[in-house]
Amino acid sequence: MDQLKPPPRSRSIYLLPNLFTTAGLFAGFYAIIAAANGDFVNAAIAVFVAAVMDGLDGRVARLTGTSSEFGVQYDSLADLVSFGMAPALVMYHWSLSWLKFDDPVLGRVGWAVAFLYAACAALRLARFNTQVTVVDKRWFIGLASPAAAGLMMSFVWAFADGNLGWDGNQLRYVALGVTLVSALLMVSRIRFWSFKGSGEKGPRADRVPFLALALVPIAIAIMVIDLPRVLFAVGLVYALSGPCYWVWQRTRRPVEPNA
Repeated sequence: MDQLKPPPRSRSIYLLPNLFTTAGLFAGFYAIIAAANGDFVNAAIAVFVAAVMDGLDGRVARLTGTSSEFGVQYDSLADLVSFGMAPALVMYHWSLSWLKFDDPVLGRVGWAVAFLYAACAALRLARFNTQVTVVDKRWFIGLASPAAAGLMMSFVWAFADGNLGWDGNQLRYVALGVTLVSALLMVSRIRFWSFKGSGEKGPRADRVPFLALALVPIAIAIMVIDLPRVLFAVGLVYALSGPCYWVWQRTRRPVEPNA
């Protein structure tokens, strides 16, 4: 007797993960529009919304068995807008554009560094797509574009709301440094912890340390206190963790074997 074949999966379910990707793309597009209109707080928040959507689309695709090559490519294009173009333009409109009032050359340096960030985000995404099956999933090679965007936008959000008394004009040189460092970290060979996987194969491959899960509610409770400043502190610590680990690996002395 022929085995009963399962009914074909509805084509509509393939729309579900791509809807999350589209929502993230819309959030990145909105961030650009908001920054052009001078609404920098909502522009920064929109990029974080895009990051949430980016984290959900892949998980939804895996949970529903609707992963596809189309979805992978669409996600990368959306990420380029949300984590490449949007942060660069938000930072430029908020702070880097003020450099032109110091000197015309500095003005060109400002938009050139903003473009460098967008270009490095594109290179980072392209490298990730070509190495996704050959690298240790515990680590990102180079700062991931959502993390770089988070550092950029948390910096903007932390000061654009006016609670700290500094604006983009006063912080234009700091913003220049943050943008340049974020861009270079994305295309570096420095490893950053990915918070996923144990490096093993088999059923334990996707497990993360219990301590990491236990810290989640603590992190949420701290963020409620002062979300913009906490996000900036977290982004800064994470961005520094890779270079610090790289320096530690190269300065520690190898253990000599016992005679």
